[in-house]
Amino acid sequence: MMPLTGEMIAVMGILLFAVYLFAFEVVRVDVAAILIMVLIGLTALIPGYDGLVPAEQLFDGYSSNAVMSIIAVMIIGAGLDRTGMMGKLAGMILKIGGRTEGRIILIISSVVGVISSFMQNIGAAALFLPVVNRIARRGNLAISRLLMPMGFCAILGGTITMIGSSPLILLNDLIINSNKVLPAGVEQMQTFGLFAVTPIGLTLLATGLIYFIFAGRFVLPVIKDKPGESGSMLRYFREVYGIEGDVYECVVDRESPLVGKLLSDVDAAGRAGWIVAVRNGQDMVVAPRGDTEFWDDSQLAIMGRRDSVYRFAEDYGLRVKPEMEVFSEVLSAASAGIAEVVIPPDSSVIGKSIREIEIRKKHGATVLAVFRADDVIDTELPELTLQSGDTLVLHVRWHDLAAFADNRHDYVVVTDFPREDERPEKTRWAATCFLATLGLVLFSDMRLSIALMTGALGMILTGVIKIEEAYRAVGWQSVFLLASLIPLGIAVDQSGTAAWVAQQVLLLLDGVPIWVLQAVIAVLATIFTLVMSNVGATVLLVPLAINIAIGVGANPAIFALTVALSTSNSFLIPTHQVNALIMGPGGYRVTDFMKAGGIMTVMFLVVEITMLNLLF
Repeated sequence: MMPLTGEMIAVMGILLFAVYLFAFEVVRVDVAAILIMVLIGLTALIPGYDGLVPAEQLFDGYSSNAVMSIIAVMIIGAGLDRTGMMGKLAGMILKIGGRTEGRIILIISSVVGVISSFMQNIGAAALFLPVVNRIARRGNLAISRLLMPMGFCAILGGTITMIGSSPLILLNDLIINSNKVLPAGVEQMQTFGLFAVTPIGLTLLATGLIYFIFAGRFVLPVIKDKPGESGSMLRYFREVYGIEGDVYECVVDRESPLVGKLLSDVDAAGRAGWIVAVRNGQDMVVAPRGDTEFWDDSQLAIMGRRDSVYRFAEDYGLRVKPEMEVFSEVLSAASAGIAEVVIPPDSSVIGKSIREIEIRKKHGATVLAVFRADDVIDTELPELTLQSGDTLVLHVRWHDLAAFADNRHDYVVVTDFPREDERPEKTRWAATCFLATLGLVLFSDMRLSIALMTGALGMILTGVIKIEEAYRAVGWQSVFLLASLIPLGIAVDQSGTAAWVAQQVLLLLDGVPIWVLQAVIAVLATIFTLVMSNVGATVLLVPLAINIAIGVGANPAIFALTVALSTSNSFLIPTHQVNALIMGPGGYRVTDFMKAGGIMTVMFLVVEITMLNLLF
């Protein structure tokens, strides 16, 4: 019987603290992970003690195979996106699928699932948001019936290869670390190859597709005020947000009460329209800031309904021009318009007000409204604190909107728009780099991180993606989360904590079949991933699963794989990054996820355990 030591108690205390930080979101997940890593490092200050993790191993996560692999995967995904292949793909899907909802769901979801097998789930879903948006409008379909299958299949697709999700990328590193502390006589665990999980992942993806094709009509919501019922862009914004898309050019007369006032003063007056551009003398500003002053003879571009704009002009002594002159080029439909931008779950702007992020100053965009859950918020916008899943409705120049599209970690652009910086001529190079990477992974003994980084570097050297764009493509929050939690896994292993907890679990479940223990671990991982990051759940539970397997004579690597797969079983509530991303654009509520995701959760567990036992 293994005794409980003070070192184990300390590790369990840090584990509980980590779960608390992740579950209650006291701080951002990456900050929480760094805090845990530093806390482990500080244990070395105890006199006569080397610390829970030796100082020379504390930062090993930042140079690990898993971290370098995830960076390379993100760059490769951004390179494929830069070629503009997604727009072409939307046209192909519509051509093949027509306007039939079931066929469209099958094509979109299967394509996203396959793409998600070699890039991050959130990246695949973000790439396809504008594609699905375009398909919904062109095909007059409800986007709420398309986005949830697409999002769920993006998560399922991450189980097809060992680079499809962060837990699977991390798994081999955790196995290597666990091999160092295996008891004498226990055989070293083998790591998994790129396609070791492919039969399981494909079966899970097929299960999801069959579920939505046959049961979608019963479990998928129809959100009446989201895109799909609207035939045109302007009609959609008018019906959903009450926003009219006409822009009028006005001149401030000498006697106007606006002269000498600031734009923020006019905003506070509660007008029925938006001032989207101002020209004072030779200085023209699109999306002017609140401290912009109005002069005698200032030129204004005001967006709103005709009657509201003319009433505003009459009240404030403005002369409405018969047609656009000063702003005709900069605000033409080919140059600017209305767009939707979603705040993803790892965005750095969450918790900040619209005024704080200076969206007008930094991005040249005017916020017209915010869609949050079932509410359209269009008053007191500057002080509104942003939340994950918020949809910002902007008036913006397409050139400036491209900056939003490039900064996908803070904003995800839903609206399709003309881009000048796409590089369709680089499609062949992008495909070559990707296929070369795949070849290195499959047909050489090269480490996964080196093979993937070769493809990422190839895309940079061939001009598919610029080095600055590559840096922006990396989700540094995910990188720091992954790297900073690896020392926690080492501490759980080396201190014997995982072995002690496994011993208590085996005493509690004495005599049950091995597959029941495996199912218990899968359910536990599913519960953990609903309240904390899937990376955190993997780091905490893999050492435990390995020690439980050793205790019953099962294959510890398969029990570890059970954990890594089960942390993708996060459909019940919108806590997974992909679910949080589609919640706003789809107009979903939590109950919508519980209805469709509850059945999917059970199906995932049954298929996963069955396939693992059949294959291994």
